Amino acid sequence: MKSSLVIVAFGLILLAGPGYAQTPPSKPAATPAAQPPAAPAPQQPAPTAQPPRPFPEGAKVALVNVQRIAQESAEGKGFTAKINALREKKEKELADKNTQLDAARKKLEASASVLSEAARGAQQKEVERLQVDLQRMSQDAQAEVEELQRELQVDFQRKLLPVVEEVRAAKGLHLVLSMLDSGILAADMGLDITPDVIKKLDSAPPAPAPAAPTKK
Repeated sequence: MKSSLVIVAFGLILLAGPGYAQTPPSKPAATPAAQPPAAPAPQQPAPTAQPPRPFPEGAKVALVNVQRIAQESAEGKGFTAKINALREKKEKELADKNTQLDAARKKLEASASVLSEAARGAQQKEVERLQVDLQRMSQDAQAEVEELQRELQVDFQRKLLPVVEEVRAAKGLHLVLSMLDSGILAADMGLDITPDVIKKLDSAPPAPAPAAPTKK
């Protein structure tokens, strides 16, 4: 019997970043008066790690935590790193453009009183052009990151589902449910086979690279 696994949106699992809209830096707020250091809070003892519960004997249903798989598996960490790298690149590009806009604004403010009307109008148009460029760059950056998230979601699901099926078959299960979005209110956590799936996913051989097109 084939199992049914509901996959949550991978884009929600990956580290979410702020929007890309940039605004010129505001003036720093006044520094508050120094306050005496607060007394250190008493340290609480670290909670004792609970051993994993054994899988219930004879159970035919199991659970997986897809978010945990995305966070802890090598595959999920690799996908998150790719998104973070793209996000950081776009944030750097937007910061550079925002610096240009801020410089153009300051130049206009500093010289507006001595410029001719034509020169002042030209500088004002340059400021407006940079504002439009920044807004478009922000929208394009957000769209590019979201597109990468969608692509990685499909790739992650493509690699994860066969692994879950292998674990299901090995344990003789009838059904595997996604813990986060299947509406489960209570369950024996021994049914959680997430560690088995992570171990199996990390041990899976890498997919072969696509063959290079032959030259005619």
